[in-house]
Amino acid sequence: MTSQLVANHRGGAEIYHGNSFCKQKFLDILKEIRLPIGLLTLDDILEIGYNRTTGFVWLKQKRRKEHKFHAIGRNVSYETEVTAFVENRRMRRVTGVKTKEFLIWVTISDISIDPTDTEKINVANPTGISRTFPISAFGLEEGGKLIN
Repeated sequence: MTSQLVANHRGGAEIYHGNSFCKQKFLDILKEIRLPIGLLTLDDILEIGYNRTTGFVWLKQKRRKEHKFHAIGRNVSYETEVTAFVENRRMRRVTGVKTKEFLIWVTISDISIDPTDTEKINVANPTGISRTFPISAFGLEEGGKLIN
């Protein structure tokens, strides 16, 4: 299904290839939509696409990746394709991202920052259940330290 979404939004999209270039472009997009730069920690990115008209973004990486956000004690899994519709302070209809809750993996579908409380980020699943975390937990990690 995600491949079909990508195909539907390729026309008119900015498309980039190569890990370091794609990482930089994705950081630029996160900054542009005012979300934390460490929100999606992907590796070996093969392609990123951004259709500014529809707000659709996709990232393709070589292999599935798991990451632990130490500041909040959460494990997150990223599939080889991650997609979302982006807008100011929000990613909606997210695909390819799951978080571990107790012993099960739960799909993430929406990530947003409430304009009235810009220190917290809300993460929701398709059933509407959401959790709130401090934005500071989603900075880039370099040398064991968070960079926001």
